[in-house]
Amino acid sequence: MKGYFDHAATTPLRPEVIAEMQRILTEVYGNPSSIHGYGRQAAMELELARDTIASSLGVKAHEIVFTSGGTESDNTAIIGVAESRQEQGRHLITTTIEHPAVLETMHYLETQGFEVTYLPVDEKGQLHVTDLEAALRPDTTLVSIMYANNETGNLLPIAEIAEVLQDHPAIFHTDAVQAYGKVMIRPKELGIDLLSTSAHKFNGPKGVGFLYKSDQTPLPAYLHGGEQEEKRRAGTENLASICGMAKAISLLTPEQQEREREKYRSFGKIVTDHLAEAGVKWQLNGDSQQKLPQVLNLRFPGVTNDLLLLKLDLKGLAISTGSACTAGNIEPSHVLEAMYGHKSPATKESIRISFGYGNTTEDVTLFAKELTELVKSAQ
Repeated sequence: MKGYFDHAATTPLRPEVIAEMQRILTEVYGNPSSIHGYGRQAAMELELARDTIASSLGVKAHEIVFTSGGTESDNTAIIGVAESRQEQGRHLITTTIEHPAVLETMHYLETQGFEVTYLPVDEKGQLHVTDLEAALRPDTTLVSIMYANNETGNLLPIAEIAEVLQDHPAIFHTDAVQAYGKVMIRPKELGIDLLSTSAHKFNGPKGVGFLYKSDQTPLPAYLHGGEQEEKRRAGTENLASICGMAKAISLLTPEQQEREREKYRSFGKIVTDHLAEAGVKWQLNGDSQQKLPQVLNLRFPGVTNDLLLLKLDLKGLAISTGSACTAGNIEPSHVLEAMYGHKSPATKESIRISFGYGNTTEDVTLFAKELTELVKSAQ
């Protein structure tokens, strides 16, 4: 993990998570839906995990629906609300900087006759709530806006958005995949109806996540089959991964989250201080005040980001030029395009550095030196 600085793409499993998953895989092999003792043991573990997760959000246990991750959670929420409420209206609202799991789902719904408004962001990548107010219509049935952006780390004004929607019948969904486990989230206090997460973003296993669905939000089943998850999501639960996810969550206390935020702020300062001291030209992409400290999106004028990524990779250092879900795609970042315009050179001169579990001050200092040298030689 010494050279891994791409935690916004995915995170390594914590040892405690591995141990918990190993325990379940070796000791708890019953089907949670079976009525015999082995099944009851598995069901008990499943509900203990659900309780842990619900407590982290301050919600009821049965408001948690286990899924295969962020993409399924987003699809379930967005398509489910859109199709089940289309008699009330077929207008949906999202932003131009959403993750592809949301944007591509919205594009699909447009082919089904729904109308989608994509709210713009400013040069800091921030959404203006007044734009949402102007876009709301009587036939708007769903507003889906991410909690934190995966490329810039920006925290969007979720509380203000929820306040605008308080007197509007539209359902409010937030993709909290990048934010959950990094900041304290209380859906009921904020007025969030649906919330998506993915375990591999907070040192849990890949292929598992959950959807928070408030009691007041009707949502039809997206997958059909058995009666698992109170008939809301068919398919035998991935018990080992769910319990691993719950273990990862149990380690994310508010105090631990605050300690990590302070640590990541110091890591970011190490990087930017090295760049500044060397006289390297750089700029921060995003909102310096309202952001997750572990994500640092930097532009280096005149330096091609794919070449920089390659040179760092040859040195065993991992960063990103954008969302991992669009890796291999030669198109520039849609987030940076939304911020600066389609033809801005910033879209091909920017990298994303993201810190996480396992990174140390020594590792970051070494990375900062290597990055500085490469950029200075290229500018």
